[in-house]
Amino acid sequence: MDADRVVTAERMIDGLYGKAPPPGAANALQSQVSRLRRGLRAVGARIEFHPAGYRLVADPESVDAHRFERLAREGRHALAAGDHPRAAALLREGLGLWRGAALADVSGAPFAEVQAARLEELRVTAFEDGAEAELALGGHRGMVAELRRTVDAHPLRERLRSQLMRALHGSGRQAEALVVFEDARRTLAEELGADPSAELGDVHLAVLRDARPPLASLPAQLTSFVGRERECARIGELLSRARLVTLTGPGGAGKTRLAIEAARRQAGEVCFVDLAQLGDGTQVPQAVGLALGLREYGLLPGSADPLGRLVAELEGRRMLLVADNCEHLLDEVARLVRRLLAACPELRVLATGREALGITGESLCPVTPLALPGPAAGPEEALGHAAVRLFADRVAAVRPRFVVDTGNVGTVSRICAALDGLPLAIELAAARLRSLTVEEVADRLDDRFGLLSRGDRTAAPRHRTLRAVIEWSWDLLDARERLLARRLTVFAGGATLETAARVCGVPDTVGAMTGLVDKSLVEAHGGRYHMLDTVREFCAERLAEAGEREAVRRAHATYFHDLAETADAHLRGASQVEWAATLTAEHGNLHAALRWAVHADPVLGLRLVAALSWYWWLSGLRDEGAPPAAALVEALGASVPPELVEEYVLCAVHTAPAGLPGLERAESIIIARGHPLRRPHLLLLYSMAVVPADAAVSIPPGLLGPDPWSRALLRLSEGHRRMFGGEPAEAEAAFLGTLDGFRSIGDRWGAANALDRLAEIAGWRGDRARSSALSDEALALLGELGAAEAAADLLCRRAYGAIRAGGSLAAAYLDYERAAELARTAGTAETVAGARCGLGEISRLRGDLPGARRLFELALEGDAAATAGAGRTRSRALIGLGRIAEAEGNLAEARTRLCQALDVAIGHRDRPVAAEAVAGAAGLALLEGDAERAALLLGTAVAVSGAPDAARPEVAAGARDRIGAGGYAAAFERGAAMTCEDAFALLRPAPPGA
Repeated sequence: MDADRVVTAERMIDGLYGKAPPPGAANALQSQVSRLRRGLRAVGARIEFHPAGYRLVADPESVDAHRFERLAREGRHALAAGDHPRAAALLREGLGLWRGAALADVSGAPFAEVQAARLEELRVTAFEDGAEAELALGGHRGMVAELRRTVDAHPLRERLRSQLMRALHGSGRQAEALVVFEDARRTLAEELGADPSAELGDVHLAVLRDARPPLASLPAQLTSFVGRERECARIGELLSRARLVTLTGPGGAGKTRLAIEAARRQAGEVCFVDLAQLGDGTQVPQAVGLALGLREYGLLPGSADPLGRLVAELEGRRMLLVADNCEHLLDEVARLVRRLLAACPELRVLATGREALGITGESLCPVTPLALPGPAAGPEEALGHAAVRLFADRVAAVRPRFVVDTGNVGTVSRICAALDGLPLAIELAAARLRSLTVEEVADRLDDRFGLLSRGDRTAAPRHRTLRAVIEWSWDLLDARERLLARRLTVFAGGATLETAARVCGVPDTVGAMTGLVDKSLVEAHGGRYHMLDTVREFCAERLAEAGEREAVRRAHATYFHDLAETADAHLRGASQVEWAATLTAEHGNLHAALRWAVHADPVLGLRLVAALSWYWWLSGLRDEGAPPAAALVEALGASVPPELVEEYVLCAVHTAPAGLPGLERAESIIIARGHPLRRPHLLLLYSMAVVPADAAVSIPPGLLGPDPWSRALLRLSEGHRRMFGGEPAEAEAAFLGTLDGFRSIGDRWGAANALDRLAEIAGWRGDRARSSALSDEALALLGELGAAEAAADLLCRRAYGAIRAGGSLAAAYLDYERAAELARTAGTAETVAGARCGLGEISRLRGDLPGARRLFELALEGDAAATAGAGRTRSRALIGLGRIAEAEGNLAEARTRLCQALDVAIGHRDRPVAAEAVAGAAGLALLEGDAERAALLLGTAVAVSGAPDAARPEVAAGARDRIGAGGYAAAFERGAAMTCEDAFALLRPAPPGA
């Protein structure tokens, strides 16, 4: 009790033994202090001896009694200052330190009685101060039980009686409050012969004058509340600083349930009024009055000022009024709320509706659909999203053993996503699992309105089915808003305001769109306007009923064809990034237009495929056009309009993965052109689509025009031909010209491709620093374009160059990993296989032969395309397997693998990789003891590739050691004079009997 203060020995003896201490009390005290000192040492405390007595060295804050007294004192000061929240918090903390009666374990000691009585008085006073703060904050209901217990323990304390009466009165229990007063009067008379104080009498009189009827309480809920914790907290935060908060959102989003849960967490009086059943705005004051318990409202229809009666009832009362379902009575509700808030400073309003009330000072809290998991989420991850958690909870009510597991999580996620995360739709779908399986529900979602046609029979009619929910919102629209709503359904992925105006042709599109957003049928994000799929399907039915579907779809397809054509002209120049972003934002609309055109207008579809072809290539979406292109080639057959032959070729190019006959006609069409191409990128896409071995197309003079982009493309083609033909110096010159040409017009794609090839050639020469700098510059340009597929290819080439130059394997590993990640995201199996091949080579170099073999085999299985890139990956994977077999001593298998690699490389006219296979065979020759043949093959490898580093330096050193420098040079020169065919023959075993 005297922590950190010196206590005299005399005081301690008096406290322990009273007025008549026994003989030897001083010695006994010393003994007890010694024992206490030893006990305290174990917990890091100590007792100090002073000439005047003893001091317990301890911070008073570490003693609960001292801390309690401080908190009680500060809480009392805060209460006096009117800071009720701080007072309540301080006093709650102080009272929370008590664990039973004060000094209960030493109650028999002479000093304890007085101290215990003092602390108990402080405790009760602190409780009274805390109750006062809680009542000021509106916590009447929460204080009743605790006040009753304390009054029973201290029946003569009038302040406690007064507080209990006020708590009961504030909870709508006026009769009980009056009973408390009568009990106080009787007890005081019997115990003290006194009457209640004037203060207690004033509370009694106030209760008699204000015996209010009970409020309409918040509706009890029959199901658990799932998710929305963040929204509940947000509403609480808004209500703490705003007097009007409105929850807005589409029908079925859960606005009512959220409002009830948020209101339940508010202190003080809460009154709930449901306006859904009102058909006449003049009934709004009466509905609020009835919710407040003013039954005379039903008897006074002719009242001159019904709002004045509500103001008189609410003035001075701290209350939260929940006005639910306001959207069909907006004007009347807005007028009432404005009047009440202006006249009743302690009133707050929480409203719900599909549209805001539009009052100054209104804070909006949009209620969006529940969070959805990704399509690949596992059970644990999916259940971390509120939509799936709600579905699982509601299904468990009708099918108790249901759990979300690995077998059904994908289907459950698909159901929740198809229903836009709308709680009502999810609950209706979950109820159907009483008779259907999860898969059957998912399969029937194409007819979601038919599937979800049974709901709670006790709910309001507009909440019983999904169709009724959307239909209620539709009925609130004016004619112009309905026209725009049904025509917006042709958009996929949303629309800008300008696009909606152009396609839909609705007068005053801005006003109509604003109305749809305000009424929660359309969502606005980042300048684009979207419909939930459920709303979209309902409005699409209205479009069909109006007979406008085909006309609006044609307007949509025509607009987006025009947009794609405009963009295509800018995708080969300085503004390609901005225009690519424009097309990416309209990705869904472009493909919706294309799907419609394929069947309804194949000629328009042909034009649209052609207009999008270069965008698809730049953006790494090269496979996207294959299905519609194949359908168009089949639909058009041989009847291609002469003015659309280039469009036909571009369409046929996209059928290459399917190997359709349209591609076979493309070459003859290209050669037949007698004037420059309107779409010069056609040549590039065609050359990439066909098997390189069959691509020896003679390009007639004049096929490419004189514009800078076409000239740069011609130099790029020349550079590739020289590079794969084993002429690196000539290739470098061509690529430098290419780079200048593309840079002059600001084309990032072309510049990046030239830089990439220049980096590869620099790596062949051993100039690692230049190679790395060029690669970094190319990657930066591709990053601006967002070309993930091209960036993945470049990362693979950079990593391979680092390995060949003896650079960091760790850096190469990171490049390959990043390339694989980008390629998987872009869906490019060819590049994923290339990255695996590179990772296999790193594993081989690190000595992990089993891991390397697995990765090489995965690379061989990963992509069977006939493109140059796929051929290069297959060749290198086979070379890698050959090197593994060589390391394991299986020279026959090594030779077989290298021959296979050479076959693939020659088939794709890829002489640099063919040289790698020949150099691999040189290593085998050295192992077999034929150093001269090893030197011969190393010379052949250099001749085939045209690059000085195609040979393996460790093999060259071994051959020189065995046959001498002169012998090595002679054999190497003979090899350098051989052709690729001669080299191939060297790798073949001699035929039997030769």
